[in-house]
Amino acid sequence: MTSHFDKLETRTEDKRAADLTTALPRQIARAQEVAGGLVGIDASSIRSIADLAKLPILRKSEIGEAQVKQPPFGGLTSAGAAGFNHVFQSPGPIYEPGNTSHDWWRMGRFLTACGIGSGDIVQNCFSYHLTPAGMIFENGAQAVGATVFPAGTGHTELQARAAADLGVTAYAGTPDYLKIILDRAEKLGLDLSRITRAAVGGGALFPSLRQEYSDRGIQCLQCYATADLGNIAYEGPAMQGLIVDEGVIVEIVTPGTGNPVEPGEVGEVVVTTLNPDYPLIRFATGDLSAVMDGESPCGRTNIRIKGWMGRADQTAKIKGMFVRPEQVAALVARHPEVHKARVVATRNNESDVMTVEVESEGADRVALEGSIREILKLKGKVILSTLGSLPNDGKVIDDQRTYD
Repeated sequence: MTSHFDKLETRTEDKRAADLTTALPRQIARAQEVAGGLVGIDASSIRSIADLAKLPILRKSEIGEAQVKQPPFGGLTSAGAAGFNHVFQSPGPIYEPGNTSHDWWRMGRFLTACGIGSGDIVQNCFSYHLTPAGMIFENGAQAVGATVFPAGTGHTELQARAAADLGVTAYAGTPDYLKIILDRAEKLGLDLSRITRAAVGGGALFPSLRQEYSDRGIQCLQCYATADLGNIAYEGPAMQGLIVDEGVIVEIVTPGTGNPVEPGEVGEVVVTTLNPDYPLIRFATGDLSAVMDGESPCGRTNIRIKGWMGRADQTAKIKGMFVRPEQVAALVARHPEVHKARVVATRNNESDVMTVEVESEGADRVALEGSIREILKLKGKVILSTLGSLPNDGKVIDDQRTYD
């Protein structure tokens, strides 16, 4: 196995910019042809990252609106649902296409950076249900020649036994679930020492948890990916920032605008993908980050970002799932006896914890817990409070976790 997935990773800055002058106009023209958008834009004039600032931002809410008018993909893809190998659903709902062609989601570079390849058995603990995370990592594992055990989520004891029986060598999943598997295996007397690499995403990798894995002989690297875009950026072995993938263009803009920030400033991550099947142009992720100076010591030459630094809005990712303000509003609307609700995200024993504080008179705790599971897609502890007890600050999601 080579140290890099392909030659694109080690291009010079000039070579990458020159290649973009051909690829970017072609992708803009493709997006115009597919979606009929970007009216009045001369595709041949968009030849650099700086030129992209002339184009409007595309937000997830706009995709949802387009999909209502023109199902299933809002006219933003090269084909309808029958033209893809998979169709996925994310909260919203938003429908995303997926293909099984070589490294379609661009996860191969990340897994190569993790040291995963031919001869490895990867326990893929990302969900295969509705959302594309499981297939994103499976497609990448196939691209690097690894064998996949499609474990999905839950059934921890079975997961631990399978990892021991199969001789699993690498883990893919959310950052904290590997610890749960390892702890269960330890209680059961199972040997999982062959797991020496972990490729994680879908949540924050806290330094203390990474150190715990390192103490157990496991190198844990993280990536930044979304259901719409696939892989955006990933850690190299040096673990110094996230290297932007070669199949996307990343801009950092002032939140709520399309205006690029000054180099090094924190702003919203906006991504243009070069995927011909799903040409998203200036897609606003809602995530905050900043561009780092210099190149990665691992030899990969694309720009680096500092990783996930919070949300441009109040949306938080808890246990690998986004929790959005509109979901909290839907919870309150379902229960007339509830005056106000606030989701609080904390950490306990290296795992995310969600608490829902509710202002109410006479609320049924059991009914609320059921609604939380249905609407927020997560289990949460309910704290019932009297009217007027929550701060009057407009905040409905309070992320108290630290990312230092």
